[in-house]
Amino acid sequence: MTNEEVKEFISGIHPSAVFDETGEWLNIQIDALEWKRLAKLLRNAPFNFDYLFCLTCIDWKTFMTMVYHLSSTIHRHTIVIKAKVDRADARIESVVDIWKTAEFHEREVYDLFGVHFTNHPDLRRLILTDDFEGYPLRKDYDDPVNMIKL
Repeated sequence: MTNEEVKEFISGIHPSAVFDETGEWLNIQIDALEWKRLAKLLRNAPFNFDYLFCLTCIDWKTFMTMVYHLSSTIHRHTIVIKAKVDRADARIESVVDIWKTAEFHEREVYDLFGVHFTNHPDLRRLILTDDFEGYPLRKDYDDPVNMIKL
C-alpha cells in the first residue's frame, strides 16, 4: 500500500481532504463531519487500519484539531487524520465502536480539553475529579496555583 493509493481513495470520497507528506507519515486534514464515515472505510479492506495507537487534541486558541494516528498491522502502513473542531462547541463523533482503544483516549481528551464525543458509551472524567472546573489543556485555562504565565 502506498500513500498515493490512500490519497486517491480518500479524494474519491472526500474531495475537500487536504494532504501533507512533509512528515514521517501521510497527514490528512478532513472536515469533522466526515470523520466517522471515513473511519469506518479505513478500518476495513482494502486498507485495514486496524490499530488506533494515538488520539489527541491540539488547541490553537481559535479552533481545535483532533488528531488520530492509525496503523495497519497487516500492511505496516501508518497515517494521521486531522479534523478541525469548533472551539465553542467542541464535538466530534466517537470511534469507540470502530477502535476499542479510542475509549480511554476519548475520555482523556474530554477530561482535559472538553471535546464531547458523540455516542461515546461511557463519556466521563478519566483523570480529574467530577467537581473540577475547566479544561487544563486549553490555552485559555487559568491555573491560580501555577506561577508560570504564558
